[in-house]
Amino acid sequence: MPPTARTPSPTPVLRDDDPQRVRLEADGWTVVARSWGAVLTADDVDVSRLRDAVTAVGPDLAVRPLTADDVEDALALDAATLDDHPGGPATAHLPLTPSTARPTDVRRGYGAFDGGELVAMTFVDRDGRTAETDFTVVAPVWRERAVATAVKAASVLGLLGDGVRRFRTGGATENEAILRANARLGYVVDEQWLTYAPPEAAPCAP
Repeated sequence: MPPTARTPSPTPVLRDDDPQRVRLEADGWTVVARSWGAVLTADDVDVSRLRDAVTAVGPDLAVRPLTADDVEDALALDAATLDDHPGGPATAHLPLTPSTARPTDVRRGYGAFDGGELVAMTFVDRDGRTAETDFTVVAPVWRERAVATAVKAASVLGLLGDGVRRFRTGGATENEAILRANARLGYVVDEQWLTYAPPEAAPCAP
């Protein structure tokens, strides 16, 4: 989910209902990127729908939790898709490291495998009974085939079984594929964010 930014900076990020917008726009700041946050509560989860989303990609793909044995594959897929993340600073993806690619009790990973090849993954950070998606990525050849929906569904099902009650996610507005995937899983967009760029510098007097 996009971060908040309450003071002007080279790229301030504000909610669309933030009163600071009026001052920034009056001063000539312009919106250069739009992003959003969405929520899904345990009470609203349709377990059957999520299970169907996971099985819909079979038998071509196997969807399962990632383990420490998958770190190298996760790093490789991340490196291969680094240039594919849309959006501006608010939704920028930090490249995985051997540490952040290793699933833990508070950082879960779920992947889709074509044979032994990892072709999609999602990582989710857990804080008590709340979990927030860090990122989701799919190899180019598997896009537009509901694979992102499958791995995100698997993550919700897995964390739901571990007692998580509130799920959050977010992304760039132009990423229509992930918006559709989230909608199919029951996520509801409840936040809109705007990234601003400063006005162009006034020309120097001759």
